[in-house]
Amino acid sequence: MLKHRKITQLNDFFTDLNSRTEKGVFFYRINAYTDEIGEFIKKYYEAARTTGVVIEKKIPNPDGNNLSYYEEIMGMDFQMSPGFLISSLKKWLPRMTEYQRNSVANAMYDTLDDLRKAGKNENMLKNAYIKFMCWLYYRFEQVVSRLGENKVPKILYEGEIGNYELLLITVLSRAGCDVVLLQYHGDQAYLALDPESSLSYDLHLPGEKPFPPEFSLAWIRNQIKEEYKRERLYGTRPEVSNCTNAWITGKVLEDVRQEITVRGTDARFFYNCFCRVNGVEDKLTYVNELYQLYLELRNGKRRVVIVENQIQPPDNEEIAGVRRGNYANQEQMLSGLAANIRFTANSELQKLATKAFLDVMLQLSGQPDMNLNKLTSKAVYAICWLKRYQEALFSNWKMPEVACFIHMGGCNNQNEALFLKILARLPIDVLILNPDLNMKCCVEDSLLYEENHTDSLNITKFPKENSEVRMGTAAYHAERELDTVMYQDSGLYRDQQYQKANALNLQTMYEEIRLLWNEEVKYRPNFSITDDVVNIPVICAKVSGVKDGDAHQYWQSVKELVTGDTFVIKKAPFIEQMAPNPMRSAAVAFYKNHRLLKQKIKEHPDYPYGFLREEVQEHILNKLEILIGQKLIRGTFENGTEYTVIATVLNLPKEIVRMIQKFDFTKKNPKLIFINSGEKLFSLEDAILTAFLNLVGFDIVFFVPTGYQCIEKYFNQKLMEEHQAGEYLYDMAVPDLTSISSSARPKFWRDKIFKRGT
Repeated sequence: MLKHRKITQLNDFFTDLNSRTEKGVFFYRINAYTDEIGEFIKKYYEAARTTGVVIEKKIPNPDGNNLSYYEEIMGMDFQMSPGFLISSLKKWLPRMTEYQRNSVANAMYDTLDDLRKAGKNENMLKNAYIKFMCWLYYRFEQVVSRLGENKVPKILYEGEIGNYELLLITVLSRAGCDVVLLQYHGDQAYLALDPESSLSYDLHLPGEKPFPPEFSLAWIRNQIKEEYKRERLYGTRPEVSNCTNAWITGKVLEDVRQEITVRGTDARFFYNCFCRVNGVEDKLTYVNELYQLYLELRNGKRRVVIVENQIQPPDNEEIAGVRRGNYANQEQMLSGLAANIRFTANSELQKLATKAFLDVMLQLSGQPDMNLNKLTSKAVYAICWLKRYQEALFSNWKMPEVACFIHMGGCNNQNEALFLKILARLPIDVLILNPDLNMKCCVEDSLLYEENHTDSLNITKFPKENSEVRMGTAAYHAERELDTVMYQDSGLYRDQQYQKANALNLQTMYEEIRLLWNEEVKYRPNFSITDDVVNIPVICAKVSGVKDGDAHQYWQSVKELVTGDTFVIKKAPFIEQMAPNPMRSAAVAFYKNHRLLKQKIKEHPDYPYGFLREEVQEHILNKLEILIGQKLIRGTFENGTEYTVIATVLNLPKEIVRMIQKFDFTKKNPKLIFINSGEKLFSLEDAILTAFLNLVGFDIVFFVPTGYQCIEKYFNQKLMEEHQAGEYLYDMAVPDLTSISSSARPKFWRDKIFKRGT
């Protein structure tokens, strides 16, 4: 018989018998969990499954058929002697070798003898012996047939072991088996059977904690199955792998310059870096340092790709170029899409790219909010970008060459972050430059190294030409710092400080329109700035009727709202349905697959807004896309109305375009007043103009003394707040508002309360 030995490390279990420091077997109980234990159990499970026995949910007791067969072959004799046991095993398990029979017989005798010494009578010993023999035949023949081999057979038992089960496992352990008991609920049940722990050892490792609730052998089997699927998914592995950042000094801009051949010499690796530099070390020299970096990379014949601010999303043609099908599960999808990765000139590079793609996508798939559709969409984006930059980064690639991908400005979306993580696992230096500390980069990765500086510099263009190198003086940067202190979270705003804005419609009383009309938007209720986007409270109202039937007072109140930034429309319709519009014929080509093709619009020869500031153009096109997407205009996506929306917005009156151009989102917003005193209706195009300018941030008021409908029928939902100001008057002539005297002003409710009339 073999003695029980103590392990020095978990891997001792997998040492061959003849290579063990002390010849013997291991019998351990595991009552707590660490990551090391989790990996050990997975490995031990595989060993027990192939060279031993795995027991889940106890060993079934011999049933009537098992006992009848035993009695038919062996009879019911029993003698408490090693000779009888050896003879019985030879007849019952004839394939056992002499060594195996002797080992099991001696171990069984010692175990039964322990029972006898504990006070068990011969009948009890006989019952235990018959149970042991049935279990050996029906459950453990594979184990006893391997006893004595250099590779020690394994037994893995999950759960709280019973008395006779422990006795049989002890027999097999003494005969030459390694045994592990998995006890998820602790040692209490076991110690009731073996109070002195004389039969096995309790395993203890640093950092132990309770087993995770989901942990079980069934869970391990599923993990092994998933790993097997992934191995099939990966196919042939690449011969080289990435050594990322292990060689760098921490001075990122110097590390990227370092010659590839001096980074490391192990032929199994390519040596790349994945770094982000937040802020700048020296404002006066930063731009020139980037320019010198670019020159050195180019002079060193390195392949360089530079992306400024963001990676342009794949266009329809790029997306259509990714072959894909209908997928039932994640493995099918990743396998199908990975087939799009093609580096025909270099099979090793193709293996690297496929592995990097699968590594990152499988990591992403484990996020709790990730489903198959979202994962597919992100995978398609990644493949489109891989194909887009393949030639620039990998043309004629051979080991140990490393290209360089520079992202100027932090990544602001997860698709970009995902792509950079894939690139970082390829022979590419991936460098994220985030000089403006007000901008946050969303890339997170265990491979990523960060270099942080306290100074910030607002620069979005990477200097690739000498003419692009512009360096500010110390005084210039000091002024910019003072500027930041004054206009950040202070309630003060620099001219044209923000480029993005959302409009929020205010619900007001009729009298409040005049109170809010001339106020700067920053003083209005619910004004805010979130992530550099201004939330502008705006007025969008319809005033029906004439207060007290007083026409003179009515027109005077309208005149009071006409400021220098007010566009007044005094007839209906304002935009005739058949009015000439050069963008009407082109509009159909500007909207595909529920996306506004902004670049295509800008490239059209008749595009009317190319002279505007870039951020103003973006504001106009963004609001146009939102207007279509909201389906506010009746008929959108039903009868082609979306194309009328596009044509109308791309043909705005010159005066309105100029008002949008000068609009400062934190100051007074532009105004639009419609007056309709007759029975003619405004057109669909007028409704589109109203809805669009509302999104842009205009205050809009309709004055309708008749109370008739004006543009409501063109909307799918309520846009304007309607105020009933007084009695309805008809056939009123709209006067020249400039000729109306402003000497008298009507008294409003606040004037009456505080006795402040005119």
